[in-house]
Amino acid sequence: MTFQNTKEFARSLDAQDALSKYRNEFIFPKVGGKNVIYFTGNSLGLQPKRTKAFVDEVMDDWANLAVEGHFYAEKPWWDYHERFANPLSKIVGAKPSEVTVMNTLTINLHLLMVSFYQPQGKRYKILCEAKAFPSDQYMIQSQVRHHGYDPKDAIVEIQRREGEHNIRHEDIIAKINEVGDGLALVLIGGVNYYTGQVFDIEKITKAGHEVGAKVGWDLAHAAGNIKLELHEWNVDFAAWCSYKYMNSGPGNASGCFVHEKHHGNKDLVRFAGWWGHNKERRFKMEPDFDPVNGADGWQVSNLPILSLAPYLASVEMFAEVGMDALIEKRNNITAYLEFILHEIDKEVDSTFEVITPTNPEERASQLSVFLHGEGRALFDYLMKNGVITDWREPNVIRLAPVPLYCSYEDMYDFGQILKQGILSH
Repeated sequence: MTFQNTKEFARSLDAQDALSKYRNEFIFPKVGGKNVIYFTGNSLGLQPKRTKAFVDEVMDDWANLAVEGHFYAEKPWWDYHERFANPLSKIVGAKPSEVTVMNTLTINLHLLMVSFYQPQGKRYKILCEAKAFPSDQYMIQSQVRHHGYDPKDAIVEIQRREGEHNIRHEDIIAKINEVGDGLALVLIGGVNYYTGQVFDIEKITKAGHEVGAKVGWDLAHAAGNIKLELHEWNVDFAAWCSYKYMNSGPGNASGCFVHEKHHGNKDLVRFAGWWGHNKERRFKMEPDFDPVNGADGWQVSNLPILSLAPYLASVEMFAEVGMDALIEKRNNITAYLEFILHEIDKEVDSTFEVITPTNPEERASQLSVFLHGEGRALFDYLMKNGVITDWREPNVIRLAPVPLYCSYEDMYDFGQILKQGILSH
């Protein structure tokens, strides 16, 4: 398709967009009485309008049934989390028994590392990407210290080549092979939070397994954003937050994946809790832990139903839309945004460097833009003029055109505001 930098063309794309109706399913903040152009769904998704009904239902059941809501609510709290199994399994490419919801992201990664980071002898190293999200860095450092290792020795970081913004996949595979039988675990973010680079989960997982390591993924920026086939790719474990692309609300519950090949291993070390115990025997209060056969067996505590309600509202919407339709629009609207950026770049004689890969297979709903010659003042201008975006030092803005609620007209309007912001400084 040949793009045009005009409002009429953008509107014509919206008129052809099968997902355009979902824009009205969300509540937009306003600046100057107008809906904002929202580019930070990679940090916190907008609130779906249907969320309130799901939360109100739980509140009403609590008011009217109190403790009996566990068994007699319209959606009994006792098995509330099981409603996620089918829709979430389709979002991440898993079997329903391989997914669950519980806790928050870093807590879940810690719990999963208890099971899947079991250093022995010379096999104790963890491979991750340089400039991983700080939570992952801190988590991995604390895990290796817990096992008595020095992070400087035990953690192997994949570096970007000098002068390059993204990590080359061949360098990841080469480093896995170099560490070889010293590698206990590969743990990488499926999408790098800073650059928006999408990693080849299938190939990296295969390479890790070939040297005898376990392979896990932090899918915070991937779940609900990219095509995942966690079961087919033989991933050992994964976890993701729900409040970015899946719009469940600030700091909300995390999803987990544990491959079915591990479900029957009741000797696998884990930090256990009552809610992970055999569901049929849970209220017998038995002294010995008998884990549920599946990802639910990694649950620890009674689940926070009020937190799960908004997530269930969003998961229902994903089930209606389907990942294939989301990804098709994601690719088109991201390409249009990239086109707009380059057009504005030419008009204002500035220099924008998109540091996200240009290869559509290595990017998703995010373009990270290095604003050469521009500073924080431009970001502040955008925010004051109704463009909600994200600033990362030294001078990168992250733009996430989420396909569920961003429009092509948003992309055009953003370009015009961006141009005025540059010319006014």
